[in-house]
Amino acid sequence: MRLTNLTRRTEIGANSYLLEIAGRQLLLDAGMHPKAEGEEATPAFHLLPEALDAIVLSHAHQDHLGSLPLAMRRGDGPVFMTEATQLLSDVMLHNSVNIMTRIREEKGQPNYPLFTHREVEKSVRRWETRALRKPFGLRDGDDDVTIEFHDAGHILGSVGTMIRGEGRSVFYTGDVNLEDQTVSRAADFPETGVDVLVMETTRGDSPTPAGYTREAEANRLIDAINAAFERGGCALVPLFALGKTQEMLVLFHLMRRAGRLPAVPIYIGGLSTKLTEIHDRLAGRSRRFHEDLQILDEVAPFVLAGKSLGQTEVKPRRLYAMSSGMMTEKTGSNVLARSILDQPQHSILFVGYSDPASPAGVLRATEEGAEVVLDGDHPPKKLHCEVEAYTFSAHATRESLRQYVNRLKPKKVLLVHGDPPAVEWFKGVLSQDLPATEVVVPLPGVPLEL
Repeated sequence: MRLTNLTRRTEIGANSYLLEIAGRQLLLDAGMHPKAEGEEATPAFHLLPEALDAIVLSHAHQDHLGSLPLAMRRGDGPVFMTEATQLLSDVMLHNSVNIMTRIREEKGQPNYPLFTHREVEKSVRRWETRALRKPFGLRDGDDDVTIEFHDAGHILGSVGTMIRGEGRSVFYTGDVNLEDQTVSRAADFPETGVDVLVMETTRGDSPTPAGYTREAEANRLIDAINAAFERGGCALVPLFALGKTQEMLVLFHLMRRAGRLPAVPIYIGGLSTKLTEIHDRLAGRSRRFHEDLQILDEVAPFVLAGKSLGQTEVKPRRLYAMSSGMMTEKTGSNVLARSILDQPQHSILFVGYSDPASPAGVLRATEEGAEVVLDGDHPPKKLHCEVEAYTFSAHATRESLRQYVNRLKPKKVLLVHGDPPAVEWFKGVLSQDLPATEVVVPLPGVPLEL
């Protein structure tokens, strides 16, 4: 039994892992790097065997999903996921084709798109959905290797995956949150019976501030939105279309109902609308808070997309909950930010992680009054609007993950999905906490015997 980390570097990138167990070849996730292009944006698929026995998808975020059609070219094995992930991934992959096509047209990227709408449509036909906590084999009658999904609490449909074979067990967390969010409930993970734990480390370099609570952070955010309205401005909240948008829309709804937020118009993007429709469709069939809440009906957001986005005049007392969360060039949040960042009455309020090299990260690092460029096709502007950041991460805190591993006491821990400082923090504390447990950072491309 062995695992090969196909992510090209020790980082949060194109996440993908090859697990060889009981003579079977399983691929865990097939992501695409959000900051790279072409082949460099994909996992090291040249290391894969000619044929895979199965692919397991943990959730529908692009850094775990985006290269799935490429991985599926390796044979005709099944692709397993939850029902929610199936519906979300269909939308996300078609959107990815649109983005790659635009990059080809704007930047002359000759290899784009890496796959087509037609290939996505064909891929979907091979996807097989499975329920939580119900073990299943790779094929009918084949029980040499079994798989079992556990709710990961990260986004709708996200799972941790238990794989059993050769008398041993491997548990892959995928992206996980061990605490409740506004909509998503905390992960429901196994507490015993794990020999090898393959664990994400996203927040390993981010200690939780003393006294932090999600409720207090929500109140801080709402206070900042109201302050912008009182100044005669608007509030722009850059959001990831999948997960963060739905969490924030429900938070805004609850705050409206509590009288903390006025009933101002709320705007979202076209992709966010499609993904929220899926959340509403599955509201009564998913493990979430507010099961009866139909988000689009209750919040009634307006949609800004395409030509309407470029022609939009930003108005006071409006709440723009626009993607992308990183404010990537040409996205709704980037377009709107460029129109307001030099006006002091407005606010840009971040509620998630921003890569330092992204337009969002650049803006957050810019001092008031300094010039900033958010899109290279447009001239710089001086920053005069208010810029603040809040913590509503969908990833587990490093403290809660540390506690989980200490309860689980696996024989081996493999640390993945984290930048080097985050990985090293976990390696140090877990080696100290559990001297009988082997703690390993899998080197990219190097098979690791388990």
